[in-house]
Amino acid sequence: MRRAERLHIPAQIALAALVAYLLGYGFTSLFPGYLPKIGALWSAISAIVVTQGSRKDTAASASLRVLGSAIGAITSAVYLTLLPFHPLGMALTIFAAVLICNAINVPSHGRLAAITVIVIMVTASLDPSLSPGLNALLRFAESCIGTGVAVLEVVLWPATAAAAAPSSPGPRP
Repeated sequence: MRRAERLHIPAQIALAALVAYLLGYGFTSLFPGYLPKIGALWSAISAIVVTQGSRKDTAASASLRVLGSAIGAITSAVYLTLLPFHPLGMALTIFAAVLICNAINVPSHGRLAAITVIVIMVTASLDPSLSPGLNALLRFAESCIGTGVAVLEVVLWPATAAAAAPSSPGPRP
């Protein structure tokens, strides 16, 4: 593998994280009190998780991210609308989110749903006055921002010989 090919994925991940961070921060800043640094962090994490070695793998990873994040956001919003943050409640909400993923036959989305639950629940614990619905919606939107940045970047990034080669099965977690 040539040096340029070895730098391909690290460069994509770093650039996607930077762009997603900046966009996530700017987006969440539009909502006073809703922790723009958390929005930036969550957008960057999403971009990192979704960025893969090929367009096909990135698209597969993006679908996992969006659906998993939606399930995690919805279950978190329901819990936080009914009850305040509590670590046991967070664990039960993770259980429910993963159970939903299994029930609708997308078990591979469960991990990302669980991660989304944790981010929303911890954010709620930092500021209990946040609206549960808006908090969950913002975290979902930030996840979509990072996902969109990763997909767009992989589509626009010039392909290398390694990136054009068949990839390993399944996306990275």
